[in-house]
Formats: sequence, C-alpha cells, structure tokens
Amino acid sequence: MSPGPIGVFDSGYGGLTILHGIRHLLPDYDYLYLGDNARTPYGTRSFDVVYEFTRQAVTRLFEMGCHLIILGCNTASAKALRTIQQNDLPRLDPQRRVLGIIRPTAEVIGSLTRSRHVGIFATEGTIKSESYNLEIHKLFPDIQVTGVPCPFWVPLVEYNEADSPGADYFVKKRVDQMMRLDPDIDTIILGCTHYPLLLPKIHKYIPRGIHILSQGEYVAESLKHYFERHPEIEQRCTKGGQVHYFTTENPDKFKEQAQLFLHESVEVGNITLT
Repeated sequence: MSPGPIGVFDSGYGGLTILHGIRHLLPDYDYLYLGDNARTPYGTRSFDVVYEFTRQAVTRLFEMGCHLIILGCNTASAKALRTIQQNDLPRLDPQRRVLGIIRPTAEVIGSLTRSRHVGIFATEGTIKSESYNLEIHKLFPDIQVTGVPCPFWVPLVEYNEADSPGADYFVKKRVDQMMRLDPDIDTIILGCTHYPLLLPKIHKYIPRGIHILSQGEYVAESLKHYFERHPEIEQRCTKGGQVHYFTTENPDKFKEQAQLFLHESVEVGNITLT
C-alpha cells in the first residue's frame, strides 16, 4: 500500500484554519484539502445528511491515497465522526484512520481553565449536538460548559465582513449573551473553524483575562502526539511539503476565499462527491 498525503476535510473554507495550524507545526508532510463548498453550510443540516456527506468525502479522500484524514469541521466531527469510525472504517479499510477536532480541543481545556467554567461559540448544529459538553465531561466532569450559537458569524467571514463595523454588533451580541449566561467563564472555545478570523472583534468585547482557544494549534499538537504514538500511521504519510486543494464548487471562488484564510495564493481543482 503506497503512502499518501494527509487529508483535511471541511464543509467549506473554515478547515483552512486547521490546515494552517497543522502545516505550521508539521510542514514536511503532504496535504490534500477538500472543501464541500457546493453543499455548505453543514451547521443547519440533520445528523443523517452530515454523516452521508462526510462519508462521501472520506471515501473519496481514501481513493485519492490518504491513509489519515482530519475532519477539520466541527459539525462533521460532532455529527459524523463516531459513526464513520465505528461503522465505516472496518468496512472501507481498518488500516486507515479518521480523526476529528473536538476531542483534541477538549483535552487541553482542563489545563487552561482555573474557574472550571468554559464557554463555547459555535454553529447551531454543533451546540445542539452537545459534542463538546460530552467530550469535556468525559475528561473533566467538574467543568461547567455554556454554549452559545452564533448564526451570523460564518457569513460575516465568508463575505469578507469580519473587519467591518457591522460585524461589531453581531460579535458583541453573542459575547454579551455568553457573559450573562455565566459570568464565571474564564476560557472560551471557538468551536467553528471560521471564528479565528473574528478574533480581533471578539477580543474587543470579551472581558480582560479570558482565554480564547482557537483550534488550529491544539489540533496540530494533538496530531504530532498521535504520530508519536502511532508510527505505523505516520509512516504512511508522504513528506514532500506539498498541498493540493479541491472544492466541490467553483475553483475561482475558492481561490478568492482561501486568500482570506491563508494569506497566500493557491491552485484549486474541482471534484464531485456522490
């Protein structure tokens, strides 16, 4: 079985912040990014639909040579990861791996919060799934978790309005809501991969001293440790420092949006998922 690139899948562009964090820490590996932009957003879709779309993407990335896939999407991690790991991998290929981004984020929370009160900004689908609550409570039963859905934050980023005065209203509204629900929160997870692009606005309105956890660096650290524990998987990942990007939508549109997330020009191929 020939080695291949590390696959990173997202419903759209947000997973680029995860890819950026991983590449910063592990630059030697090859990566293949797939964005299902034609069917985004996943956040408002049912568990069954998100699972089916994610399964299609995982199958395609396996066909393209990936032995390890990161679901760089909180909604896919929340609604599809467990079923894919338990039901599909044994049938597709028990030697391959699919990992999510919720557990690596949950694992670091215990060392960051002192008050044991944690907040989560995320899409409605991720909040409703309670995936963060479940993962955090598995590891740290004493931590109190408060989730706030932020339905307008993704469009603000994708329409390049993250720095606009109009974004202030929507960010301040959710920050104020979070602090009203639990004034003792000292750590907040950005549970959507688009949200790091709103960090300047979030810092503007969040009380001083609250730690904001952006997922990219923690997912990267988790992957590094995973490779140390599983050298048999690491050896199946090629190292050429190359990245290839694919989208189910218009490649030109993807290139334009990718500039917002990566601050570099990329070449993009088109792909169909069925």
